[in-house]
Formats: sequence, C-alpha cells, structure tokens
Amino acid sequence: MQMALSEARAAAERGEVPVGAVLVRGSTVVARDGNRTRELNDPTAHAEMLVIRAGTKLLASERLNNCDLYVTLEPCAMCAAAISFARVRRLYYGAYDPKGGAVESGPRFYTQPTCHHAPDVYGGIAERQAAEVLRTFFRDRR
Repeated sequence: MQMALSEARAAAERGEVPVGAVLVRGSTVVARDGNRTRELNDPTAHAEMLVIRAGTKLLASERLNNCDLYVTLEPCAMCAAAISFARVRRLYYGAYDPKGGAVESGPRFYTQPTCHHAPDVYGGIAERQAAEVLRTFFRDRR
C-alpha cells in the first residue's frame, strides 16, 4: 500500500485527484500508476484502470487471476467492474468513499447477482494515510 500511496502523491503533484494503484502478482509488482484523467483527457484514466490495462498487456492476458490490486481509495463503479472483468484475485484499498465508492459503499458492485467475479476485498488498509492525502489535496484547492 505504501507504493500506492506514493503513486497517489505523485498524482497530486501532477494536479490529478490523488489516487494510486499497484498491481502485484506474487512478490512481483506488475504495474503501478496514479490517476491521469486530466493529463490524458480521459475520464477512464483512473489509477485502477491504468494498472489493469498495463497488467493485461504485460501478462498478455485479459485475466489477472493470480494478481492482487492495492488502491488508495475505494474503487468507483467503473473500476469495480473492470476489476471483476479482469478477475483480479484480491482487492486491498485504503480510504472508504461513501460518495463515489462502489465496493462497500453505494451500489456494492460485488454483491449484485449480475457480478460474475468478486475479488476478496480488504478495505481500510492505511486508511488514515490515504484519507489524509485526499484531504490535503482538496483543502489546498479551496
């Protein structure tokens, strides 16, 4: 999670909403990145989407069965769906997102009968640190 927090801080320095993600397979980091929606002018360029794209390309497979994803903020519905479609094994996330999250907040994507694959989910990992990165980013912009 510390690597994901580092990616979130780097995203903040680029003026992006500070969310970072790291995709891991065993003890190997497959991909790591932070939000790049503004930089790429792409509303789908969330940290999770970027590392999933990089991971599937690197591993030459649309399935990430043996991979775990660490992300600093509870994934939104788009990212939760991509995590499911990619068959990520485990999802670890930091701060809860009652407004935009879709894992344990909002639509609770993985509990829906239409969800084909639900990763093992572990929320609240380094929650205070992740939340502080976000609070600082938005406080400085007000």
